[in-house]
Amino acid sequence: MNAHLAIGDMTAAMAEIGRAAKTAAAALATATTDRKNAALLAAAKALRQREAEIMAANEKDMAAGREKGLTPAMLDRLMLDSRRIAAMAQGLEEIAALPDPVGGVIAEWTRPNGLKISRVRTPLGVIGVIYESRPNVTADAGALCLKAGNACVLRGGSESPHSSRAIHAALVQGLKEAGLPETAIQLAPTTDRAFVGAMLAAAEWLDVIVPRGGKSLVARVQAESRVPVFAHLEGNCHVYVEASADAEMAERVVLNAKLRRTGVCGAAETLLVERAAANTHLPRLVKALLDAGCEVRGDPEVQKVDARVKPASEEDWGTEYLDAIIAAKVVADVGEAIRHISTYGSHHTEAILTEDAGHAARFMNELDSAILLHNASTQFADGGEFGMGAEIGIATGKMHARGPVGVEQLTTFKYLVRGNGQTRP
Repeated sequence: MNAHLAIGDMTAAMAEIGRAAKTAAAALATATTDRKNAALLAAAKALRQREAEIMAANEKDMAAGREKGLTPAMLDRLMLDSRRIAAMAQGLEEIAALPDPVGGVIAEWTRPNGLKISRVRTPLGVIGVIYESRPNVTADAGALCLKAGNACVLRGGSESPHSSRAIHAALVQGLKEAGLPETAIQLAPTTDRAFVGAMLAAAEWLDVIVPRGGKSLVARVQAESRVPVFAHLEGNCHVYVEASADAEMAERVVLNAKLRRTGVCGAAETLLVERAAANTHLPRLVKALLDAGCEVRGDPEVQKVDARVKPASEEDWGTEYLDAIIAAKVVADVGEAIRHISTYGSHHTEAILTEDAGHAARFMNELDSAILLHNASTQFADGGEFGMGAEIGIATGKMHARGPVGVEQLTTFKYLVRGNGQTRP
């Protein structure tokens, strides 16, 4: 991997990669389900067989990350162990077990003139995926694109080049064993940020770009791309707790939503508590979070319940911490909770903890986030947890794909019209 390509060289490299990807995409578009699944299963086997090699590569990235001073949350996103490698392999097997979306009939009808019309799923073509830190995205993105009949160009983060290359090698082995083009899943030849620019300008070669990373990366992609984008800007996720919620359940869900993994986009960043629960649920929740090592930044009402709570600033309400920090606020009712989330949220994932079905319905109907949960942790914002095998990201826009982007979301459609000689009057 050359980290020092000149700008012109990057454009040329992107053209070479893109040309090969277009050729591979044409082959994948008509590849049988059995052949695509064979590649996925062989890649899963290769991941398990190469575990030691992948972990050794990951340790190089971890050492560099520690030297750079990455936060514990960022290092957690970067780290691979036996369990996470096994989970990657299992994810590939789950994707192989999914129905093949390509060729699926979305709808069909017959017109009065006898024309039979069907809307059928078809691959998008070549997908560019730009991501940071989490090397498992290499496996998830490559596998999902393959299952949906797409070629892909993967540009991993500068923190994980060794890990990404080791995982990519397993994917290529799977393609090779199944007799599919090895260029169906390609890894960018450099981690230089300038290569991102080459991808954003590659409208001739890429059909869509999926950015998966920090706010600055996603904002840049959305601002500069000449290629259509599936993206979420950030995951500023909320949990709202009402007085009717079971206190033990609320504590369990809030701790999981914030602390299960702080570095994922579905981690809760703000806790909202109904004023009627300020003397019952709030002290218990704040104490549990603080005792678990989570910093709490609260409004004046939250600060009153525990001296360890730090004052929240206006900036805290809109911050995606990706760390063991949570903002907390007391709100009058579900209406104020909705207004707060609508003002400060990022349309990603929100949860309401309540036994009031009417309030839950209002919360889920009035908020415009991609994922809304009732009495469940925001950490379920994940394609695997939705039964999609894995996901390439969570899309918070409103065009084409929204929420977890799985195999179906990586297809478009075409209309097939069958007649018996009809002409238009």
